[in-house]
Amino acid sequence: MTLPEVPLFIDGQFGPGATGKRISVVNPATEEAVAMLAHAAPDDLDRALHSAARAFDQWRSTTAAHRHEILIRAAALIRDRQEEIATILTAENGKSLNEARGEVGFCADATDWYAEEAKRAYGRVIPARSTDVRQITLREPVGVALGFAAWNFPAGNVTLKIAAALAAGCTIIVKPSDETPGTAIAIARCFADAGVPAGALNVVHGVPSDVSEHLISSSIPKKVSLTGSTPVGKLLQRLASETMKRCTMELGGHAPVLVFEDADIPNAVERLVNAKFRNAGQVCTSPTRFYVARGIYEEFLAAFVDRTSRISVGNGAEPGIQMGPMITERRREAIAALVEDAVAKGAELRLGGRPVPGKGYFYTPTVLSDVPDSARLMTEEPFGPIAAFQPFDSFDEVIAKANALPYGLAAYVFSQSPGTIARAGAGLDAGVVGVNHTSVHEAETPFGGVNESGYGAESGIEGLDAYLRTKMLTEKFL
Repeated sequence: MTLPEVPLFIDGQFGPGATGKRISVVNPATEEAVAMLAHAAPDDLDRALHSAARAFDQWRSTTAAHRHEILIRAAALIRDRQEEIATILTAENGKSLNEARGEVGFCADATDWYAEEAKRAYGRVIPARSTDVRQITLREPVGVALGFAAWNFPAGNVTLKIAAALAAGCTIIVKPSDETPGTAIAIARCFADAGVPAGALNVVHGVPSDVSEHLISSSIPKKVSLTGSTPVGKLLQRLASETMKRCTMELGGHAPVLVFEDADIPNAVERLVNAKFRNAGQVCTSPTRFYVARGIYEEFLAAFVDRTSRISVGNGAEPGIQMGPMITERRREAIAALVEDAVAKGAELRLGGRPVPGKGYFYTPTVLSDVPDSARLMTEEPFGPIAAFQPFDSFDEVIAKANALPYGLAAYVFSQSPGTIARAGAGLDAGVVGVNHTSVHEAETPFGGVNESGYGAESGIEGLDAYLRTKMLTEKFL
């Protein structure tokens, strides 16, 4: 059997790397190789850099209306190919086809959003201190951009970077995860077929440290955008500082959930279970630390465990499956170690807590109660299907616990009290806060964290702004 090839995309051409090196892409649900991935050599990376630089001179000069037309076509192609892209995504990532279809749909929506927003990169007129002077600001593309994307949302993470950069008039080189490269290439084909000129979009694969160091050390790129872990973000930021590249860092989290005594328990349970075990918990905004008011603690826990026990786990390509596997065996082992540590330190295992026998990197949906603060699970982002519970007694106590970590991406509040909601929303140290629901990222809303969860935002008007710079022009009338 000949496995399909996942190529590089450089200067408008799909093809192999200069050395012919390839590695296997593995389906985490079956542990079988599903494709062969071309790896970029330094010569390939240099070709991508120079093609992006050449294309920038052309692309930056196009009108916003022209870029709008191309992105609208790209969005339409993503919708037309939704099933094809979702099938690739599920084979590489493991999430259910329903989840994959939703992610691809989001990509089309985000591309539409940026197509429209490209026409709104407004400057402004600033009143001068003299009647014979005019002061205006201009918004310009920053230049060639680099996008490094994680495997957990292999379509969404890639598309947000591509669409924002192109809308702003930038060109971009994308390095997707080697676990999920086929999805990125399928998305790139949509943009290429929509009319994005050669070199304006490039996709390269390879050893992450080698690729990132080579690309970031070049003087050609002016912008770095990463979706990844906090340690990787710190490393890339250090590399980028050598050439003063601006950065957007969308990094890890450890999202607290605050369930107050007046919460609508059925609503909270349904929404939180769906959010917690989406993509097997491999989501940076996944609710992970559950703080529940003591008066409803056992009632809430029982309902949460009951709902979680009915999640169907298996190969995401099969009908009716709600939760797929971990991305690698290494990730599954990391989850097992966190559970073992928590139980050893006094947590009670209420559900799950074991690998699923057989092929695939599956781990059962897991619920732990009374997890002590000393457990690693309470300070290390699990990035897996574990919900850790603690009771709380007062508002000040729970806010302090929620804000105790250096991360600040997402947080969630469940209450029917306007006062509690307002105080919690103001008190939580997070970039996005969901109140009585868990949908915290749409195409039109800014998404990003604070503290060690990064800085900058994707989506919304802030997402376009990340690829623009401001020039002030002052003119004296003669």
